[in-house]
Amino acid sequence: MEPHILEGGLGEDERGRVRFVNPFEFKDVKRFYMIENAPDRPIRGLHGHMEEAKYVFLPHGRALLVAVPIDHHETPSKDVKIHKFELNADQPKVVYIPPGYANGMKMYDPDTKIIFFSTKTLEEAKDDYFHFDHNYWGSEIWE
Repeated sequence: MEPHILEGGLGEDERGRVRFVNPFEFKDVKRFYMIENAPDRPIRGLHGHMEEAKYVFLPHGRALLVAVPIDHHETPSKDVKIHKFELNADQPKVVYIPPGYANGMKMYDPDTKIIFFSTKTLEEAKDDYFHFDHNYWGSEIWE
């Protein structure tokens, strides 16, 4: 399975706005966390998991999310398909990142917030975390 988008929507009337992603069912979600980068460090990543899946939602701001397949946790192939997702809080969606992928993000706005929903607890994930330099697959992935 490859990373893919669960489309959402935006409703607005005199009472305000509602952002939603109704296809997201929270299947197997065990925890969540929110990331806000330091203003002088807009790129974060890349890290990956061989067993853990992630669902990604951006409630505020704009960002580029990348997902890269990892065939080996120490020296993954660099000749792979890079999946890129432009995220904008005004166009709600959830991106599914399956196990076996590294991910990272580039924040376009300094107040951007990204929520990750994980399919593993911290205890379950502690031996399934692999970190790579943000330019391991080339700096052009952030363009």
